[in-house]
Amino acid sequence: MSAAILSRRGFISASLLAGGGLMFDLAVPMAQAADGTPVILTAFIRILPDNRVIIGAKNAEIGQGAKTMLPMMIAEELDVDWAQVTVEQTHADAAIFGGQSAGGSRTTPREWIPTRQAGAAARAMLVAAAAAQWGVGAATLTTGSGKVTDPKSGKSVAYAALAAAAAKLPAPDPATLTLKDPANFRIIGQSVVGVDTPAIVAGKPLFGIDFKLPGMLYAVLETCPAFGGTFKSADLDAVKALPGIAHVLPIKGDGTAESGYDGVAILSTSWWSANKARETLKVEWDTSAVAGFSTESYATQAVARGKAKADTDITRTGDVDAAFASAAKVVSADYSYPFLAHATLEPQNCTALFKDGAIEIWAPTQNPENGRGLVAKALNLSPEKIRINFSRIGGGFGRRLMNDYMVQVAKIAAQLPGVPVKLLYSREDDMRRDFYRPAGWHGFRAALDKGGKLTAFHDHFVTFGKDGRAVRGGDLPAHELPVGLIEHVLLEQSFLPTNMPTGWLRAPGSNALGFVTQAFMDEVAVAAGKDLPGLMLELLADPKELSRGTNQPPFVTARAKGVIEKVVAMANWSGRKALPKGRGLGFAFYYSHMGYFAEVLDVEVADGVPKVKTVWVAGDVGSQIINPINALHQVQGSVIEGLGQALAGQAITQVAGAVEQANFDTHPLQRIPDTPTIIVEFVKTDYPPTGLGEPALPPVIPALVNAIHAATGKRIRSLPVTAEMLTA
Repeated sequence: MSAAILSRRGFISASLLAGGGLMFDLAVPMAQAADGTPVILTAFIRILPDNRVIIGAKNAEIGQGAKTMLPMMIAEELDVDWAQVTVEQTHADAAIFGGQSAGGSRTTPREWIPTRQAGAAARAMLVAAAAAQWGVGAATLTTGSGKVTDPKSGKSVAYAALAAAAAKLPAPDPATLTLKDPANFRIIGQSVVGVDTPAIVAGKPLFGIDFKLPGMLYAVLETCPAFGGTFKSADLDAVKALPGIAHVLPIKGDGTAESGYDGVAILSTSWWSANKARETLKVEWDTSAVAGFSTESYATQAVARGKAKADTDITRTGDVDAAFASAAKVVSADYSYPFLAHATLEPQNCTALFKDGAIEIWAPTQNPENGRGLVAKALNLSPEKIRINFSRIGGGFGRRLMNDYMVQVAKIAAQLPGVPVKLLYSREDDMRRDFYRPAGWHGFRAALDKGGKLTAFHDHFVTFGKDGRAVRGGDLPAHELPVGLIEHVLLEQSFLPTNMPTGWLRAPGSNALGFVTQAFMDEVAVAAGKDLPGLMLELLADPKELSRGTNQPPFVTARAKGVIEKVVAMANWSGRKALPKGRGLGFAFYYSHMGYFAEVLDVEVADGVPKVKTVWVAGDVGSQIINPINALHQVQGSVIEGLGQALAGQAITQVAGAVEQANFDTHPLQRIPDTPTIIVEFVKTDYPPTGLGEPALPPVIPALVNAIHAATGKRIRSLPVTAEMLTA
């Protein structure tokens, strides 16, 4: 959250456009990189001769609103009207634009100061040009609606008319830049419709799946159903003989999911004919090393490992054994959750053209520079020989942080120089070639003293890993609450082997940990004769700032208390006992991705079917909501997605090393009729604003199962929720 560290050299330059306009190239170094090196944010602003403004949007757009939000911040500090602004997507190039990834709700905290400084720097140069023209001090001038005004004389001049003079000025000293007082914001804090929304509503081609090039071939890729199986043999000639088939190409993988497994690519002038040809393709795979993995086996192993000594300690504070030995009451329970797919509506796709020893890629990617590195390695190219163009993403949720599809299409295109190739997954491909949220099993214990105070906490977490390290998405943070709130805590972990590729799903880690920790804490609260909001407020009573590690702000107990108190008031928590039989309120709090969220659900259960009637959400993401309508949508979307994970029947299961589910009939999504009323309020606090893509999701699932318990008396300790759990 520290202020940007700026350098006069290379900070800003201005140049004239053909026809008399003005272009600003803005490089804003900031101290945000994990290794301490500066990360450069480069944006561009073009002021056209008619005083219209074009602002480059540098980050991937996955529905989180960055393509609208970042230009809003530049436009605010540039002091132009939003109606003057046109937004254009940049291409992907970290050397020019700095960090362009979309994930972890990091865009807002990373860009809040530097992006505004970019707009302020351009404004300062324009004001300086006007001041020189009129022979007055720059500090006496004002700006607004793309004009500079001298209040004393009443003169004003459009930014475009200052183009020639501003282009000749030296870069401003960053120390002289004054950002707007939030009280004077005219764009930030106003609801702005997404810049792509009109085109989306009109069905215009924006997404990777829409992209076409002249002479393009469509590719499908057949891989082994069991992850990590290798190619043995296939009758490729039978497929080549089919009508419309242009090429059938073996693709050699490197044994990793990120770079792609072995496969066979079928190319045609239409995707339908290429996909249809797969029915003729007969491939023999070697699955000897990966066929032994199954959901049933994992569950059996997890029970055994949970009873045995853990592989490693994550956190050990105080004397846990002594605290449990002296406890007046011990509460214990086992919780679990399944593998989950990302299930993006737009299946994975990517287009590439290899020509003259270089490759151009059109990719719906959340993490372009990772893809550049993978392609460079796969094709033995220098990164400068790879151009990556963004397309809008039809659902990411973390799936498109992984760039296997980019590597796959690059390997295909490299065998067909000069021919554009579009790789498009079928829905079955997409479901069965994911990087899944890993399953997990938790054995919890909590110790209470005679007064019902929580004195000790223990979690033995069994998940997947190798050589003492968890798979991607399978970590248990060392600071997971109640660490830091009570003296005696033991968090430990054990690992199972798997061939499943794993990855980050929206609110990585937290989407599962929120469920198990807050659902178990509800059990602890009941055993202590309390309710969960009361227990959490008791734990958070002392004002503290708990360290969350390098480059992360501390956890502030007062902010957590603020959202808890807010949501229980919103939901009339104190009146919950007046609800009719079969209906209950459930509460949960969770902190993730720098956001503090507390949620209450009103759930009615009839004939074993839970119906969520209302969800109340209180969130603290700092001092400023940049685009309120988008903030509301992010929270609503998080709630709906979390409910879908719990109630729609979502789970990924595995037999003989392969995933069983293939489409939305067996991994369903939440539907519109099942969507409750969602009431959202933000608690403003004096902290820099943070992101909203993730933190509203984790509390909804534990609040749901806690509400089910309130309505029925039944505890839900595994997901997804089924009718059998509620009728048994």
